[in-house]
Amino acid sequence: MKPRVLIADDEPDVLALVGLNLSRAGFHVITAADGDTALARVLEQPPSLAILDLMMPGMTGLEICRIMRATPATALVPIVMLTAKSAEMERIVAFELGVDDYVTKPFSPRELVLRVSAILRKTAAMEDKPPIMQAGSITLDTQRHEVTVNNQPVDLTVTEFKLLSAMLAARGRMQARETLLTAVWGDEAEVEPRTIDTHLRRLREKLGPAGAQIHTVRGFGYRLNTDC
Repeated sequence: MKPRVLIADDEPDVLALVGLNLSRAGFHVITAADGDTALARVLEQPPSLAILDLMMPGMTGLEICRIMRATPATALVPIVMLTAKSAEMERIVAFELGVDDYVTKPFSPRELVLRVSAILRKTAAMEDKPPIMQAGSITLDTQRHEVTVNNQPVDLTVTEFKLLSAMLAARGRMQARETLLTAVWGDEAEVEPRTIDTHLRRLREKLGPAGAQIHTVRGFGYRLNTDC
């Protein structure tokens, strides 16, 4: 089956341009010209990936992202934000909410298609991980999108879940900040490596005493101790 990509944008020219290029690349394209329609289509049948304009009639792209990340059926659907807004704070807010990539207008349709393809390859690789990963008292279920510590549920954001999953998959090996950044956001995302520090601090806090299993390798990155 062709991967289904939802494109939501209130500019008809953008919808036509992106849709044409994705269709030619082998994707099944669904479009929406406003935020309310986009959210309805996402919830009705979750796509393989969603491309959202930041500012649209009705709901904004960020509002749709927030709802998707809070809904189990769409929590892991990759999201690309496509917008004319390029301010650093807007990018930071988008990534904090769980956006996988942030593309500013004007953009290269070919580059956008390549970014979409790269994100979907990364998503497929994540799905190939063991359904249950464990380290000490920490258990992560990739299929249920659940994390527990000593059998008690822990509420993580999508970014925190991806980060913990990447560290568990490394099986105790040291992971550089850049490596973790790529595992969570992909090769093309323009995110500062130090952003990982902020997310890991929050992850440690949410894991409670089990957060001590995440060791800082000074000057390099982090390692998750799997023997505790």
